[in-house]
Amino acid sequence: MEKIKKYRKRDLTAYVILRALVILTIIIQAFRGNWQNVFLGFLTLVLFMIPSIIDRKLNIKLPTVLETIILLFIFSAEILGEIQNFYGIFKHWDTILHTINGFLCAAIGFSLIDILNRSEKFHTKMTPVFVALVAFCFSMTIGVLWEFFEYGMDKSFNTDMQKDKMLSQISTVELNSEKKNVPVKIENIEYTKIVGTMNDEKKEITINNGYLDIGLNDTMGDLIVNFIGAVIFSIIGLLYIKGRDEYKFAENFIPILKNKNS
Repeated sequence: MEKIKKYRKRDLTAYVILRALVILTIIIQAFRGNWQNVFLGFLTLVLFMIPSIIDRKLNIKLPTVLETIILLFIFSAEILGEIQNFYGIFKHWDTILHTINGFLCAAIGFSLIDILNRSEKFHTKMTPVFVALVAFCFSMTIGVLWEFFEYGMDKSFNTDMQKDKMLSQISTVELNSEKKNVPVKIENIEYTKIVGTMNDEKKEITINNGYLDIGLNDTMGDLIVNFIGAVIFSIIGLLYIKGRDEYKFAENFIPILKNKNS
């Protein structure tokens, strides 16, 4: 009971509602026999425990706003995105999540350096610009590692985490008739024909209105919006260090080291 009281009311409400929705989703997917979705549901419940683990094991306090955003982010990515197919239904769902991810990771990276910078045990003091730069680099590194994970899953388990996109034009040296390193530009692609084996049967598939890109544009788009999110928070963090009282709203996104008595 004492542990529950440590949570702020808003934290507890968001946690309980989202956890209940995940459990309901697991039950529904189990009745439907979608065991992969059941696994995603249990994975979501495990991920929901991360803020609590950080709080108790690492002695780091997550602000209420940040903790709520993290929970909503996990729910939006796994339950809404994967199980409810929001990635397919809403065109920019993945873009929004990657932008938020860039913002959140920059906040976490910023807090790690800011904690060291303000610690009496850490003798080297870093400039505000350097702290913001490290936060940006931390966020981009996490974004790149995630794209590595998506690529690995697609190659190893034949998933489609790096979503394909239709393109109306391409530029490639492979179609240069003289085999020169000069790209050939093909515009207004009407259709693409694919001949291959599907379910042990030879198939011929015609894709209308363009060329099927196999994930490159999706990956680069994810990294670009991750970059935008990281830049936004890095600027906020830079301003916060220079004037903590003036930009106090930034504290809603920055984890802090708890006091020994807290």
